[in-house]
Amino acid sequence: MESVAADLFIGKFVSILESEAASIAGVRDKVNEIKHELIIMKSFLEDADGDKKVQTEVKKAWVTSVRDLANDVENIIDEFMYHLYEQQRGGQFARWLRKTIHFPKNLWYKRQIANKIQRISVAIRVVPERNQRYRGGAAVEGKSTSEDIRSWVQNRAESSIYHKEDELVGIEGDKNMLMGWLMNEEQHQTAVSVVRMGGSGKTTLVARAFTNEVVKRHFECYAWITISQSYVIEDLLRRLIKEFHKARKEEVPADMNTMSYNELLEILVNYLETKKYLVVFDDVWDVHLWEKIRFSFPDKQLGSRVMLTTRREDIASYSFGVENHVHKIQPLEKSDAWVLFSMKAFSSYPNKSCSPELLPLARALVEKCEGLPLAIVALSGLMSSKKSLTEWSNVYNSLNWHLTNNSLLEPMKSILLLSFNDLPYRLKQCFLYFSLFPEDKVISTGRLIKLWIAEGFVERVKGVTPEEVAKSYLMELIFRNMLQEMYREYQPGCKMHDLLREIALSIAEKEKFCTVHDGSETMEETGVLRLSIQTTNGEIGSRIGMSRLRSFLVFVTGASSSSFSKTLPFDLTLLRVLDLEDVPIDNLPELTHLFNLKYLNLRGTPIKELLESIAQLCNLQTLDICFTNIEALTRRISKLLNLRHLLMGRIISNKLLGVRIPSSISQMKKLQSLGFFESEGNNIRLIGSMTQLTYLGITNVKERDEEDLCASIQEMKVLSHLGLWVADGEEFLRVDALSSPPPYLDRLDLTGKLEKVPHWFCSLHSLTIMILSQSGLEEDLLPQIEALPALQFLCLVNSSVREELCFSRGFVQLRHLQLRNLSFLNKITIEKGVMPNLQFLEFDSCLRIETLPQGIEHLTKLQGYTFENVSNKFTESIREGGVDHPKMLLLEERSSRYT
Repeated sequence: MESVAADLFIGKFVSILESEAASIAGVRDKVNEIKHELIIMKSFLEDADGDKKVQTEVKKAWVTSVRDLANDVENIIDEFMYHLYEQQRGGQFARWLRKTIHFPKNLWYKRQIANKIQRISVAIRVVPERNQRYRGGAAVEGKSTSEDIRSWVQNRAESSIYHKEDELVGIEGDKNMLMGWLMNEEQHQTAVSVVRMGGSGKTTLVARAFTNEVVKRHFECYAWITISQSYVIEDLLRRLIKEFHKARKEEVPADMNTMSYNELLEILVNYLETKKYLVVFDDVWDVHLWEKIRFSFPDKQLGSRVMLTTRREDIASYSFGVENHVHKIQPLEKSDAWVLFSMKAFSSYPNKSCSPELLPLARALVEKCEGLPLAIVALSGLMSSKKSLTEWSNVYNSLNWHLTNNSLLEPMKSILLLSFNDLPYRLKQCFLYFSLFPEDKVISTGRLIKLWIAEGFVERVKGVTPEEVAKSYLMELIFRNMLQEMYREYQPGCKMHDLLREIALSIAEKEKFCTVHDGSETMEETGVLRLSIQTTNGEIGSRIGMSRLRSFLVFVTGASSSSFSKTLPFDLTLLRVLDLEDVPIDNLPELTHLFNLKYLNLRGTPIKELLESIAQLCNLQTLDICFTNIEALTRRISKLLNLRHLLMGRIISNKLLGVRIPSSISQMKKLQSLGFFESEGNNIRLIGSMTQLTYLGITNVKERDEEDLCASIQEMKVLSHLGLWVADGEEFLRVDALSSPPPYLDRLDLTGKLEKVPHWFCSLHSLTIMILSQSGLEEDLLPQIEALPALQFLCLVNSSVREELCFSRGFVQLRHLQLRNLSFLNKITIEKGVMPNLQFLEFDSCLRIETLPQGIEHLTKLQGYTFENVSNKFTESIREGGVDHPKMLLLEERSSRYT
């Protein structure tokens, strides 16, 4: 992970110091020396991060020294860049005057820079010398800590085969499904994959199916192999041969330890050639494992099966060249989670049940586990020795400390840490960044991506935008089941499991990556680079020792504008990220000295205007003023030549209003996101030259804007998100002049009356989110969009005057369906096979609907539903004795484990 820090600034260090700082007396001869040392530091830190061997305390201290040294160099560079900026500000005369008046100060400053670089040069030499001095005494015999963890995990996984049935909770249905896949009549070799995050019970579930006597009798031989993160293919083959022979009580071939790969392969193939076999690969980390080993498993159409468990969805969904069943194991239902926790936590209590005074804390601890069996078992074991309310409160209030320091929780932490340790070094910082956000916070995908870019976590890839690279990082974390993908207010987002967040936070604080305060604490100098204040009363604490801070985020709940502190640490000249979303602050102090600021988030604040001086934030990349009280932008906004995302718009009486923009905004050629702005004058025509836009949002759209609007959109070939709001309820939203939509359009928000379904809807092959509001369509929309191959989220708000919606085909990727304020709708039909992947269904204010949708039982993957503001007849139909009560019970059974 540490190599990221070095990688971020080496290029900047070389370019700045060689050109400007090299002229400083006493520095010239040191520049190349330090540059080369930093390149070696970068390589060292990357190697240290990927080192799976012994990590002695001396080695850890060495890595920490190099990382801190890298941060110190970055501080010097940023200070020097700020000094150059101060010198160059203003016109030629102003610069000359400033230079003349402040000559002594500049000379002093240059000497300070020289002294700092001299000290850095000395420190670079001292660190390896110190390591060499102590390295002789640091040798450690035996296994490393990481090897011990992997060995423990492997032993624990294989011991799952011997768990007693009465120790297991909530897996009977999943076990029967797996057994069905293993013993069906399909004669071709078939793969069965079970996937979820570490500790979710994958191994235990598969073990229950594997050890079932009926399953064993179904196969002629079987083997269970736990895969380590660093496996040797020849060792796997040897273990497989031993396991298969052991299952049939046969003698194992001699001299296997001296056999080559080809010899071992020949033995295994010949042995399995005529047999129906079952093999389990537990805890697979490498997507290429099957490619390396598949030749060992001949497919003679005897009904053989290969099972695997993995934390990575890309591995689980890999085709393997055969039919593959994928089961994504789900969290335990709340009731099952409580039963599992109670079995151990209260085993020595009277009647083996929780006492009333402990019940709220016990329930809260189980909630923190979020249905993760490993966490439930570990916490219940810890709490079984706690008897008093004080002891329970101490654990609940200091769970982060216990995860790091309590030996009873160490196994759980180790298993969860395996996923973190397996991450590429760039993704580790992205993952740790989540610990800055409050517990259970669903973070907008867009917000997260922009923050990562501002922090410098995202590598430059030729021909690919930073946003696309960052999105690939996010998807990788989701595929690895380290983040949970979800929607929040029509926005794609994600959240981190509570216990993973606790572990991430402990790592982040130890590495000085970031820290979290509650606002009442005094913050002392620790060298931490990022600070998150999470307060309920508006206090942000004392500002002691924040000189190195790079990022400052504030999260406020329960504070009013009058109670929130008006003093923010804006003297931080090196700040890159300032995130004040939803903070009740009326006025923003002067920001001109925040030269390095790249990300400024004021979303949801009551701020009414931006100062003219905001144009001096020349490095700003993201400015988010959505849902503020800002009505117009200053003309000088176009001076922000590095701005990539300008997000705005405000809500008045449930209506979205845009912000007035100057015509000069069309000169901002780096801008990728623009919206929502108010259509006026000829600004719709002017933005037609901004062909680089990926997001465009316009309000106050009028019928007469159709030609200019469609002509401008037609030029935006990389547009991925389009949002349009009509001027008022009487205006039609006319977009038929658009001959073809942008090819990469990913999200479409249209608010306003439509005379008919736009002809280009059926061409939206990249669309994943569609939101239509106030459309009032008489035409049937569904046939026009049912074949869209990527559509995952569909929201219809007062968008149809039809009495029936019939989902008769298609919608193969749809995950989330929202139907709101469809006042004429009285019947919904869902044909079998339609929306096969639907997970969430929502009705709101569809008052003529009296029964559940016909065919709702076909939605086998439904995880959740909400029915709000429904008619009395609808309520009666789903109650006990009602016509739809059996269907409702089925929905509850399918969704209970997710809610």
